[in-house]
Amino acid sequence: MIRNYIKTAFRSLTKNKAYSFLNIFGLAIGIVCAALIFLWVEDEVNYDSVNVKKDRLYLVKENQKYDTYVFTHSSTPGLMGPEVKETLPGIANTCRTSEGGITFLFSQGDKSVYATGKYADPSIFSITLPFIQGNARNAFSQYHSVVITEAASKKFFGNEKSVIGKTIKVDNKQDYAVSGVVKDLPANSTLQFEWLMPFQIHLDGSPWLKPWGNNNTTTYVELKPNANLATVNKQMLNYIQRHDPKSLGHMFLFSMNDWRLRDDFKDGKMTGGGQIEYVHLFTIIAWIILLIACINFMNLATARSEKRAREVGVRKVLGAGKNSLIFQFIGEAIFMALIAAGAALILLTLLLPAFNLLVEKQLTLGLDKLNHVFALLLIAIICGLVAGSYPALYLSSFRPVAVLKGIKLKDSSAAYIRKGLVILQFSASIILIISTVIIYLQIQHVKSRELGFNKNNLLEIDLEGQMAKNYTPIREELLNTGHIENVALADHSIIYGGNNTNGMTWEGKAPGSEILISQRYVTPEFMATSGLNILEGRNLVVRDTGRPVHMIITKSLEKLMGKGSALGKTMHFEGDTTMATVVGVVNDYVYGNMYGKPDPVMFFVASPEYNTVMYARIKPQADIQKSLAEIQGILKKYNPLYPFQYRFVDDQFNGMFQTEMLASKLSRLFAALAIVISCLGLFGLATYTAERRTKEIGIRKVLGASVTSITSLLSRDFLQLVVLSCIIAFPLAYWKMGLWLKGYQYHIDMQWWVYLVAGGLAIIIALITISFQTIKAALANPVKSLRSE
Repeated sequence: MIRNYIKTAFRSLTKNKAYSFLNIFGLAIGIVCAALIFLWVEDEVNYDSVNVKKDRLYLVKENQKYDTYVFTHSSTPGLMGPEVKETLPGIANTCRTSEGGITFLFSQGDKSVYATGKYADPSIFSITLPFIQGNARNAFSQYHSVVITEAASKKFFGNEKSVIGKTIKVDNKQDYAVSGVVKDLPANSTLQFEWLMPFQIHLDGSPWLKPWGNNNTTTYVELKPNANLATVNKQMLNYIQRHDPKSLGHMFLFSMNDWRLRDDFKDGKMTGGGQIEYVHLFTIIAWIILLIACINFMNLATARSEKRAREVGVRKVLGAGKNSLIFQFIGEAIFMALIAAGAALILLTLLLPAFNLLVEKQLTLGLDKLNHVFALLLIAIICGLVAGSYPALYLSSFRPVAVLKGIKLKDSSAAYIRKGLVILQFSASIILIISTVIIYLQIQHVKSRELGFNKNNLLEIDLEGQMAKNYTPIREELLNTGHIENVALADHSIIYGGNNTNGMTWEGKAPGSEILISQRYVTPEFMATSGLNILEGRNLVVRDTGRPVHMIITKSLEKLMGKGSALGKTMHFEGDTTMATVVGVVNDYVYGNMYGKPDPVMFFVASPEYNTVMYARIKPQADIQKSLAEIQGILKKYNPLYPFQYRFVDDQFNGMFQTEMLASKLSRLFAALAIVISCLGLFGLATYTAERRTKEIGIRKVLGASVTSITSLLSRDFLQLVVLSCIIAFPLAYWKMGLWLKGYQYHIDMQWWVYLVAGGLAIIIALITISFQTIKAALANPVKSLRSE
């Protein structure tokens, strides 16, 4: 029986090649889209799964309540980690690391390469990292020791198999002994590094890590298997206040399961948002595209019902029951879906490298994994069941007597269902188009936001080796090249965050008021180099480092200090009598969160050795490559032991929108594919309609109807469906995208023209799709269609 069904299905495919191609190709595209999205989703939801202790590992976060908001961050006091391990019974282990990534120059003989890593407590090895060479027990037994990854080992030592005990010079200052090699962490791991060094080195060289009022360390916690999270959080809430009663910090544990997907906080609490929103969004898109592909199958199967009506009639006369016919037609649908899955597999193999470039991941099909093979088969079977269910019920319901007598089948109910499915298809496609446009406009809106400084042609270079010592001659020679407009130093990158404090006070400040103020140390040329405008007063000069201290503040801080100009007003740290006098006011500028309103800033002058980055502004008319070559030559002269590395600030700025840019690219891609799949079905229906109305068209032409009028007649029904789809899609898209935009402080207002463009585009695409068949039918010779009458 099953063998007979397979033969019938195969004959049906070969007999109706165009119909079969449209169905299989549409399903294949749908399966490809879904598979690509599910591979991306799998990678996201499996973030940090390499760690077997994932369910018991936590990041210590801290809430600080200020006048206008609660600031949630993961920076903690440097001495906290070991102490909470000793004093809180539910904690099994703690680990401290330096914040962010630290890049050093590693030299081995004549070879020098940069590598990024962290200082960490030795407990990091018991928490997470498997060793290839060496072991966790002895990894940091020496003070100047370093543990490296497999990739870093090849980077430093080439293909040498054993590197334990080898020495390597770090930052041209100190030799370190390699004490271990650990496995490379996968790309979907939050913790990333090429090297690890003992945290004690960092602690000894950074006295500011020791006061409990300073937050400069990342702290991880491993709970005991039977520990109660709520109990530990209650114990940690006011832990800092034991050592610093004035601290605003209240700590809590943030689970490793949420680091990647739910790292979004408001008013000190998790919102449930973050990367998980995009996981949900694209999962929904995957199922929508599959549904659109299945709708194509339903429409085409029911539209061509007359072609198989006699077959159904004969089978029923010969004793076939309704259930067996349903089984047959669903089996045919699953058979076609399996063929589509095979075609999709070929397309996936071809398209996955390009998709990896798009999403910046290294996804693989993983056909050696049973769950991947099972998932592909499951998708195909679900598509077959969904796509074949209604056609099977519809075809199996034909009455054999009517069919075999040649009585024309009543198609009204099926026609209404087909129209409803087309409306559903295009509604989903139009919503995707609108979403794509709004996401793109939101990104462009933020990227074109007035930042308050000039990011264009601004070069950022790490201050390394002898650069600080030789800053003055380096600056002079750079300016003398004729390519460089200005040069300055700063202690933090202008576009990211930096140090901040709530300990400043001034005359007139409300008692109990808590205001977070960022502080920057710069050289006097920083304002002109960065493009910040001095609105009042004067620029900083070198002598402003003496007593009294002079500073420049942003406009928002001036407003907080009271009415009128802030020039001449003073500020000081609570408990410190040293006054800082305001000598200038600059415009506010955007840093850190490109969507938010940044905290006010105060600038102080610092000697070159206290800074970490150099900024060089290239003249607008200068040749970039020649300018870079000039800069490289000058830095090589004064800092010969360090290779030239640089970053453009506008590239850093664009990099801050990676998630949104990915969402924009993927939504454009899948919106386009949804339209393509919808149009395949529309093309098939237009072909069927033209065939069904062949005699009607012939009679109309004989009676004098023009090609234009016939084309309009055939197109009108389809265009009405698309217009109805617009009416349904517009409010749904407005509601959904309104919720999405509310997640951003700085966002666009949705414009009416977006909906007009999306609707117009859908109508034009639909018109182009059906025009070929309608014009072909209108141009046909009526003699041929009426010959049998």
